[in-house]
Amino acid sequence: MLRRLTVAVAAALSLTVPASGVHAAGAASADPSAPGPYAAGYVDATVSASGRSFSARITYPATAAGKGQPVAAGRFPAIAFGHGFLQSVSKYSSTLSHLSTWGFIVVAPTSQGGLSPSHSAFADDLNAALTWTVAQDTTAGSRFAGHVAVDRLGLSGHSMGGGASILAAARNPRVVTVANLAAAETNPSAVSAAAGVTVPVQLIAGDRDGIAPPADHQRPIYAAKPPTKQLRTVRGGSHCGFMDSGSLFCDSGSISRTVQLQLTRRLLTEWFLRHLAGDAAYNDAVWGTPAQTDPQVVFEGVR
Repeated sequence: MLRRLTVAVAAALSLTVPASGVHAAGAASADPSAPGPYAAGYVDATVSASGRSFSARITYPATAAGKGQPVAAGRFPAIAFGHGFLQSVSKYSSTLSHLSTWGFIVVAPTSQGGLSPSHSAFADDLNAALTWTVAQDTTAGSRFAGHVAVDRLGLSGHSMGGGASILAAARNPRVVTVANLAAAETNPSAVSAAAGVTVPVQLIAGDRDGIAPPADHQRPIYAAKPPTKQLRTVRGGSHCGFMDSGSLFCDSGSISRTVQLQLTRRLLTEWFLRHLAGDAAYNDAVWGTPAQTDPQVVFEGVR
């Protein structure tokens, strides 16, 4: 289904903004498509939890940008992010780093990267990533000790990883919310799983997606999901436009990758600040007139 995807390696985005020392809340006047108040740090680590073990790229709010930098002061919500079929997690560097500048720890498993991935196992890996992150909060010597908001857990992903995020949410009662990109139908079915997901879910789609078209993938998931839910469709957006680069077998839209990624960062950041960090200052941006009249993104939602 998604095996046409192959894309080039993306350059990681270094975001150098001052660390504020507290979670970025109550700042709805700031532009969520721009970097937030933290620098983005990252590490590559082996995640072992729930009987599973895999490598992962972890981005987090840091005191300075770059690899292995100290975690910024405060406790931060955690998000597990699933990559697309045959895609490296590096293809999502700009978006994952962006979320970290806004106060989120993002764990992106590198598992299930072969030609015959198990969607069910990938969902379990996403949940294991969250379990591991929660455990780090009380693990002596962990860079994340004392920095994880253990009751604020979210899921995200692109394409195959987006569908897996729905499967994972249906299996994990600790998950608070989900927001994903061009979520694809999976085996087992993400559409069927969505019917049992009661937490708020945002599905972000591109109306020019030629690989996982909204009518065949995101819309059935949206239709099956009970409220609270959103389907936000980027006008002119493509499937590969949610990644930092694309090449052979990728589709294309009528807007540039730069524009699509900027919209993606805004939508994800607003949603996670509202529904994961619990910042009510973003309620209007997510549900109000600004969201419903956005000329670049079609709004559908039920609360």
